[in-house]
Amino acid sequence: MDVTREDVLRCAALAHLSLREEEIEPMRVAMTRMLTHAASLDELDLDSVEPMLAGLGKPLPRRDDAPRDTFTQAEALANAPEQDRGHFVVPKVL
Repeated sequence: MDVTREDVLRCAALAHLSLREEEIEPMRVAMTRMLTHAASLDELDLDSVEPMLAGLGKPLPRRDDAPRDTFTQAEALANAPEQDRGHFVVPKVL
């Protein structure tokens, strides 16, 4: 699959990336390689391979659920760019 310059610019816009002119061609080549490799996986005969529903059948490692030392409120807010009455100030989302 060949990726065009316009494909690269569209993907960059969708990802909110600003690419310099000299970055477009290397990105186009890299994207073409990735998509060509992904397309080559379609050629594999996987009819006899069962779907893998879990990892290796081993349980995930777990840690003890024990209380640990935490930050004080002052320590948590120490590097906050903006705070008000003991809370982080963040932009409104809705």
